[in-house]
Amino acid sequence: MTPPDRPAARPFAVHVPDEVLADLADRLRRARLPNEQAGPDWATGTPLSYARRLRDYWLDRFDWRLWEERINRFDQQIIDVDGHDIHVIIERGSGTTPLPLLLTSGWPGSFLEFIDVIDRLAHPERWGGDAEDGFTVVLPSLPGYGFSPAPAAPMRPEDIAALWSRLSELLGYDRYGAYGSDWGSLVTASLALRHPERLAAILITSAGLMPAVGANGAAPPTPEEQAWMAAAERRLRAESGYQVVQGTKPQSLSYGHTDSPLALACWIAEKFHGWTTPGSLDDPAIPMDALLANVMLYWINGSLAPMWLYLFLGDFMPQPVGTRVSTPAGFLLAAQDLSVPPPRSWLERTFDVARFTVSSEIGHFPGYENPDVLIGEIRAFFKPFRGQ
Repeated sequence: MTPPDRPAARPFAVHVPDEVLADLADRLRRARLPNEQAGPDWATGTPLSYARRLRDYWLDRFDWRLWEERINRFDQQIIDVDGHDIHVIIERGSGTTPLPLLLTSGWPGSFLEFIDVIDRLAHPERWGGDAEDGFTVVLPSLPGYGFSPAPAAPMRPEDIAALWSRLSELLGYDRYGAYGSDWGSLVTASLALRHPERLAAILITSAGLMPAVGANGAAPPTPEEQAWMAAAERRLRAESGYQVVQGTKPQSLSYGHTDSPLALACWIAEKFHGWTTPGSLDDPAIPMDALLANVMLYWINGSLAPMWLYLFLGDFMPQPVGTRVSTPAGFLLAAQDLSVPPPRSWLERTFDVARFTVSSEIGHFPGYENPDVLIGEIRAFFKPFRGQ
């Protein structure tokens, strides 16, 4: 389908002013480092030795202009979606009927999670595949993330889902698929629950919604589900401190992240480590260059607005009793993730589960860690829903 004219859309290209990059370098050179009271591992946060290497790499080897070139190879638009300016990358797919596919990330990731999968999803024939397997890739950044300006007030995942549904209309898509990771999973699940029209199928990397269990007529948890709930609670006990801070005092945290690029980078780097290689002494499971490019999107535009979503973690998108997501849903779950993968039965309380995969080859950021796994899963899952 050819998208209609979009008078509310304007072309966009990334170019950060030189003075912003000069200020960044100056702050990095003057960074004041803390003492290290624990050992040189990741148990209490980003190790001092890694922070020094990260700073030195940022100053001496990292080149943001090269990342700008990579981003600007793609068609970018700022699209007015019901009064919200949304930064969107659009890559029209090969083949006769490429399925439009919305990709949504979350915190502390960004649209750069997908920079190495866009061309491969849109043009598989360039990579040894079949052009008829192409997707039209639509990559919007959440409000306040990347180059989408911050909204006037915090928005819930269901609010963003309404924007994504409207975006698909503005782009002229009468049928499309959606993939989401992190907050993108919650947005995509909400999209399927509240705006299923024209949505062919969804693929997400977490449960997305919280089903009712053992109350108001809902079935009690099975023994397998009870064991999973206990394991998930133990895992989150060690990993959820950031949620409490970002969900209660984001303004206070933002001063340090806005003033010190190294503080911001170390806060984010620790998540990239803990959600990909927990318990390891190794570096995070993505190259330092890609990690810093991701951090740059938060530094350039300020760190506060992306934390606003955590203000809504208390409700965690509860699922009304008796309602189900009718849109076919696939799950790509990681064994080494922030949370323990739930059993299939837990997901079937809420979703029409069409595919269930638990992979030991990825963590929380599959687009960064193992694009081959992500691309293969997307192609395999959405193949039955093409042309219906």
